[in-house]
Amino acid sequence: MKKRKILFLGETYRADAITWINGLKEFGDFEIVSWELKTPSNTFFNRIIRLFEFQFSLFKIKKIIQLQKPDMVIAERTTSYGFLATLSGLKPVVIAQQGRTDLWPENSPLYPLKKAIQSYAFKKATLIHAWGPVMAVSMSEANVDMNKVMILPKGIDLNKFNNKNATNPAKIHAIVTRSLLPEYRHSTILKAFAILNQKGIDFGLTIVGDGTELPKLKELATKLNIEKKVNFIGRIANTELPKLLQNSNIYISMPTTEGVSASLFEAMATHCYPIVTDIAGNRSWIQHRKNGQLITVDDYKMLAEELLWSFENPEYRSKALISNRKFIEEQANYNTNMNIISSKYHELINTTKNN
Repeated sequence: MKKRKILFLGETYRADAITWINGLKEFGDFEIVSWELKTPSNTFFNRIIRLFEFQFSLFKIKKIIQLQKPDMVIAERTTSYGFLATLSGLKPVVIAQQGRTDLWPENSPLYPLKKAIQSYAFKKATLIHAWGPVMAVSMSEANVDMNKVMILPKGIDLNKFNNKNATNPAKIHAIVTRSLLPEYRHSTILKAFAILNQKGIDFGLTIVGDGTELPKLKELATKLNIEKKVNFIGRIANTELPKLLQNSNIYISMPTTEGVSASLFEAMATHCYPIVTDIAGNRSWIQHRKNGQLITVDDYKMLAEELLWSFENPEYRSKALISNRKFIEEQANYNTNMNIISSKYHELINTTKNN
């Protein structure tokens, strides 16, 4: 059988993209060709440059199609890359919504333009990925043809993220694995642990990752007198993450918005108890005091109270860990889900070629 080739439009350094691409290679035997915008959107000046780059990107993408002759195109996000995918002229076109709506930030002056671009991409796409139910809700509200929507997370590798938890249960060993950016509210987490520290409760807090907030967070930890109990370990290889999770008993994530969090799935798979913000993206997977805890955004006092409650109820926590692992095995198994996704892509290519 002829080896099929896919053109991937998106940022190939992102963990989600790596998972997607590697899964298609492994389970679909696809060859992947990729293209991405070169300018990061980390400053106002760079965002302006990125807009100019975007204007000339379609020409470059069509050139790649002409040279590489891929069988289909897939794209991260239903705006930018997804829009370009639908304009490329190549079919089938698969686009994936990365956030709850992909229309972020909502107060952006470009919001109406992004919405129009997204609407066009939704109409022209052959298949639309909703990595979780919260994304499907926003798609339905945007009048998307739901027959084109596949609701399925990519999943996580259960061989790597196994449930051999080695943590001493007599002490809080908490871990945070989100990028150190304002929207992830690490300061809320530090303030909550400062309250526990004042109560004389022992803990260790591991913060994984890097980002613009690092200097401020280190300064805050010192100001709160918990710097000796907080370990900022920086960015690590994904291969090192399972062991860190297994050496922790509580996973914390306090974002203000969420689509589908692979980080949450990784914690649930490794018997790391989840405490996350009470937002739609998390409510898809977590029920308060049933298999985790939900915290009001920016409420560090509530976070401190719920941390203490979870720690003082080990039997409840043990039941939740077993339930969470079972859920991941049944609903978010990378091997199973990427096999389904890869088979769907082959089906789309064969249908397109035969028409």
